[in-house]
Amino acid sequence: MKKYIDLSHTIEHGMITYKGLPAPIMCDYLSREASRSIYESGTEFQIGKIEMVANTGTYIDSPFHRYADGKDLAELPMQSLADLEVVIIRVNGDQQKAIDASYFKNQLLRGKAILVDTGWSKYWRTDQYFENHPFLTKDAAEFLVSEKVKLVGIDSHNIDDTSGKATPVHSVLLKNEIPIVEHLTNLEEVPDEGALFYAVPPKVKQMGTFPVRAYVLIR
Repeated sequence: MKKYIDLSHTIEHGMITYKGLPAPIMCDYLSREASRSIYESGTEFQIGKIEMVANTGTYIDSPFHRYADGKDLAELPMQSLADLEVVIIRVNGDQQKAIDASYFKNQLLRGKAILVDTGWSKYWRTDQYFENHPFLTKDAAEFLVSEKVKLVGIDSHNIDDTSGKATPVHSVLLKNEIPIVEHLTNLEEVPDEGALFYAVPPKVKQMGTFPVRAYVLIR
């Protein structure tokens, strides 16, 4: 029997993913009530409308997010987004903030999705989620590039340290066309072996980031 584990946060009207960015606005473009005058008796439809920034909920970053000449969402190869063998890295995010290269060594990483389980998603939609969160260091990003990984994800507020202006992890990974998935959840449910990761965004031109329904399939 196949088993699926959803690793995505639910996107809701008014929720804040990243402080300083606007919350999504959800409403009817065509309400069910209004649609009744268009269709035959007893038939109704709803057409929804959503206004949001791309960095909402659980989302993927493509190289275009960081680099003007980088691949956008529409150009991401499917083999970097789906059917990826998973390597789970377990870190206690309450105790360890800077996750360096040592956490990734002695692992078979080549061609895999590296998902960092820090436990930080338990603070989702609280003020604590935004403060003093766990993150990867530049040397960790450089090591992951050298190991030729396919994708890197984390369940915290940002894969970079947000206490300053530098973004070395985004810069290193996206320069090397390694997509990043941030704001994952439920990683504690993913087994250490035997999972396949999927995080496929819409095929949008000139867009570097977009929400995904990230999940794993347990074989």
